[in-house]
Amino acid sequence: MPTNPSLILVLNLAATWYLVGLVWMVQVVHYPLFSKVGNAGFSEYETDHANRITPIVGIPMLLELVTAVLLCVVAPLPLSRGLMVAGLAMVLFVWLSTALIQVPCHTKLGQGFEPSTHQWLVTSNWLRTAAWTLRGILMTYACWLVLNHSLKPI
Repeated sequence: MPTNPSLILVLNLAATWYLVGLVWMVQVVHYPLFSKVGNAGFSEYETDHANRITPIVGIPMLLELVTAVLLCVVAPLPLSRGLMVAGLAMVLFVWLSTALIQVPCHTKLGQGFEPSTHQWLVTSNWLRTAAWTLRGILMTYACWLVLNHSLKPI
């Protein structure tokens, strides 16, 4: 893992915005279409979804988490520790939402399509969508602060 704070910030920003784009696509396109699959093949569809999406979302989520923790330790100037802790809190919120809400919904849907579980998945995922979007804005602001600070003449 890099020890250059600016590089950590850029890696974090890249992971975050990748996840922002992914969560919006899942929220607006993918999850709503679950109801169109049909009951007969839904369990297999849900299992395939889980197997295929896990590495696509899991690896960037791990990168985002690790870099968010590192930024709390080695935040580049002029970033405050408080700003980085707020960013980490958003990451932890997303992880908790994923573990406590979305994964159980997917597990239940893996047994067969259930409209109320599907609706809860779509509705509750707005929490992750909002948190990741706000985090993307926060981390973009953090990058702007670092760039603005480093470009000032001495």
